[in-house]
Amino acid sequence: MGKGSRKARTERRAEGRRRKVRDVFVGRPFEGLAAEPELIALREFVPSATAPLTLADAGDKQVTLASVLPGAAAAMVRADGERFVGLQVQTRSSDVSRDVGRSLRWVLDAEPGAVLAAPDTTSEPSEHERLQDLLVADAELEPQLHEDFSWWMDADTEPTSEVALSLERANEAIKPTERIGPAAYWVDAGEKAHLRWVRQEDENEVLKALARLSVRGELALGEESRYAGSFRAHGLLVPVWDLDPDAHAREWVEPAKQLGARLEEALVSLAEQPLDAAERRARDGLIGRQFTLR
Repeated sequence: MGKGSRKARTERRAEGRRRKVRDVFVGRPFEGLAAEPELIALREFVPSATAPLTLADAGDKQVTLASVLPGAAAAMVRADGERFVGLQVQTRSSDVSRDVGRSLRWVLDAEPGAVLAAPDTTSEPSEHERLQDLLVADAELEPQLHEDFSWWMDADTEPTSEVALSLERANEAIKPTERIGPAAYWVDAGEKAHLRWVRQEDENEVLKALARLSVRGELALGEESRYAGSFRAHGLLVPVWDLDPDAHAREWVEPAKQLGARLEEALVSLAEQPLDAAERRARDGLIGRQFTLR
C-alpha cells in the first residue's frame, strides 16, 4: 500500500481526534464563575434582561450581556456603538461557555450595526476563548430586568421591518418576571406564579437539603405556596415553587430570604448529620420530580 494511503489514514485519524475533542460535552460550562447561577437563569428562563460584563482584559471597551437579542442573534453592536452578547441562541456546541466566549471576542472588534447571527460552533477549540478566560472570575452579575425589548434599539434608530416584527413577537411572549434575590426569579405564568431559584451548590447536596426541609415541613415559602419540583440546567439544580398568582412579587422577597436561610442551615448540617431513613425517602421522591435542560 502506498504512501498516499498511509497519509490519508493519518489525516482521517487526526480529523477524528479533532472531532472527539470538539464534541466532548461540558455539563457545567460556567463552573468557576461567581456569575454561574445568573448566567444559567438568563440563558434558560429570564425573558428580557441585560447586565454589564466585567471583562478581564478589554481596555476601555464595554460589553453588555443580554438574555436574548433580535432574531436570537449571538452578538450585535447597536448603531450607537453599545456592544451586546446574547445567551439565548438557536444553536450551540458541546461547550456553551466557549460559544459565548467566541461571540464576546467577535463583538469586541465589530463595528456599529454589525450582527453575529449565530455563535461559532465549528472551529477547533483554542486557548483563551471560554468565558472563564475572558471574564473576571469572582465578579458578580447584577441583571437589570426589562418589561419589553425596546433596549434592542437606541433612541435615534428606527428598526427595520424585520427587527420591528421580531421586537413585536418578543414583546408579546414576555411573561412578567422579577428578580427577588440572587438567581431567584418570580414569574407570572397566568394561572400560577412560580419561583425559580438557581442554586450554585452541588446538586446532590441541594437535593439532600431540600429533603431535610421537606421532612421538617419547612420546604414551602408560606401559605399559598408549594414545592413543585426542580430541573437541572448546565450542571446546577433549579428548584421551583408554585406561588399564589394574586400576590405581588415583592410579597415573596422576605419568605424567599427565610427559605434561603433554612436551606443554608440544612446544607451545613449535612456534614455532621447524614440523612435518616425518612429524609432519604423524601430525597428519592424529589428526584422523581426532576428533569434536565441541556
